[in-house]
Amino acid sequence: MKKHQITGKVVFESIGPGLWGIVDAAGGQWRPVNMPEQLKHVGQQVSLVAKEVDDISLFMWGTPVKIISFHTITPKA
Repeated sequence: MKKHQITGKVVFESIGPGLWGIVDAAGGQWRPVNMPEQLKHVGQQVSLVAKEVDDISLFMWGTPVKIISFHTITPKA
């Protein structure tokens, strides 16, 4: 599967029980299947490396990916 370098912000979508995702600067939507707890903060800026995965899901939102590595981005003061 294809790897991606993604920089964007964390969102929570209220679809069904809800889902965590990442929206990049170009508006791309990414749905991590293994979203780490420390990233679950709406609006958090993140940079991550992720790999596309096959995921059967009820959610028709975003490209399903597995996060390989990540770090948060601190806003400039």
